[in-house]
Amino acid sequence: MANFISIFRVVLCFIAAGILFIKDDAVYLSAFILTILVIWMDGLDGYVARKFNETSKFGAMLDILSDRIVENVYWVTFAVIGWLPLWIPLAVLTRGLVTDGLRSMALEQGYTAFGTTTMMQSKIGKFIVASNFSRFSYAVFKAIAFALLILSQMPSDYALKPLISTIAYASVYISVFFCIARGIPVIIESKRFFVKN
Repeated sequence: MANFISIFRVVLCFIAAGILFIKDDAVYLSAFILTILVIWMDGLDGYVARKFNETSKFGAMLDILSDRIVENVYWVTFAVIGWLPLWIPLAVLTRGLVTDGLRSMALEQGYTAFGTTTMMQSKIGKFIVASNFSRFSYAVFKAIAFALLILSQMPSDYALKPLISTIAYASVYISVFFCIARGIPVIIESKRFFVKN
């Protein structure tokens, strides 16, 4: 069930991104609702896996993979539509590829991205990359950015549109900052995996 939720949220993400090319208020509201559902399902898959004892290495990998796909689909779509500059999805994609590559090297040596066997050794690295504060803050700002960016670009004007737009774009840049900042310790601490013993 948890794996199905992970896959289904990716499908919903593609639908939400695809319909954003139709400039219509009702369509944008639908995309907004789908985006909220996609964000909510990010926590649901883990909850279901734990509740029904469905946790597995494959499920954990699928969860991370679905998170990456969802995140990248939104960033790229927003740039293609013209809502964001190209450097934003390029920075996020590059950071993801680099950190995932380094984490796969760490995994070969028995280390994981998070948890008790995390590859992060320094306290500051653990805080920036793996702490609940860092992970939660990054997730919240991304969620706000994705959802409110859609509302801020609705074709019709409404009273709160300037405020929503300001919050959306502030959340975009804070999200990108978190994304890059959380990747730096992974790069710094991964150098030990290249050193031959």
